[in-house]
Amino acid sequence: MASGGELINNKQVIFKNFVEGFPKESDMEVKTSSISLKVEEGSNAVVVKNLYLSCDPYMRNRMTQSDQETDDPEFIPFTPGSPLEGFGVAKVVDSGHPNYKKGDLIWGMVKWEEYSLIENPQLFKIHHADVPLSHYTGILGMPGITAWAGFYEVCSPKKGEKVYISAASGAVGQLVGQFAKLMGCYVVGSAGSKEKVDLLKNKFGFDDAFNYKEEHDLDAALKRCFPEGIDIYFENVGGKMLDAVLLNMRLRGRIAACGMISQYNLHQPEGVYNLMNIVGKRIRMEGLMAFDYFPQYAKFLDVVLPFVREKKVVYVEDIAEGIESAPAALVGLFSGRNVGKQVVAVAKE
Repeated sequence: MASGGELINNKQVIFKNFVEGFPKESDMEVKTSSISLKVEEGSNAVVVKNLYLSCDPYMRNRMTQSDQETDDPEFIPFTPGSPLEGFGVAKVVDSGHPNYKKGDLIWGMVKWEEYSLIENPQLFKIHHADVPLSHYTGILGMPGITAWAGFYEVCSPKKGEKVYISAASGAVGQLVGQFAKLMGCYVVGSAGSKEKVDLLKNKFGFDDAFNYKEEHDLDAALKRCFPEGIDIYFENVGGKMLDAVLLNMRLRGRIAACGMISQYNLHQPEGVYNLMNIVGKRIRMEGLMAFDYFPQYAKFLDVVLPFVREKKVVYVEDIAEGIESAPAALVGLFSGRNVGKQVVAVAKE
């Protein structure tokens, strides 16, 4: 534990108890505790001041009690009575670790609070501060690595291929679509509002987009957009959407399974009925986790940072101000309230 030094107030977002169905703001509460901004002598810990917190759909999985043992940070359940945790951008205020010094900017896993004591830090140092720091919760952080790895590494795209992205205006989908356009692919996305559909077509440069809530027949909607079928599907939704896509995949198509947000709040997951298409069409469907690609972060930055600097890729963020806004911001992900990458701004640098 941190010891010595003056204790200061530290607002935290506390996870109250495990959740069934859709999460609510009342499943969390903002409380004030205290923390020392000094680490213990001889400790490898760091104390950081959190600047931005990332709201991500996978966090819903961690709100569910599970009997399965896992070392994967995306699936370890939150501890009731303790702060939530997730990806964030922070500044080191004290360090006993040889790899981090006071003043360093970092991104990685932090607790949802104003200041965090991190006992065994495994954090990425931010060396490029000429772009908005909030981008390290998104395009230059976990969602960016997910989009890059899922599209380039898992899907092995070729120029001219036909690409479909569900939940396409979110933190990952908006990037996959733009990466695909830069490769010369035909790109269609779906989203849940007119505003988001307009964003896909007019800001992110998608060739077409549709509001899935206005489509009574998803199979017909996909056939309208892809009369010759789909080569690459970037899967963020699951359920009925996945079922419809399987009917429209082309021979030797590829599916990168990034997430299935339609299933996270269901008591009983929906079945998928068109799986035999994987056999007949020789479809390759592969899941991916961002953590698997963290060792390739430097390679990722070499590709994506120039896109950002040269404005070849645009990135839309939905920033909620203040740690008190964090519960509403996280819950809003599951009703589609956010437009773009949902971020909570906790403090100025």
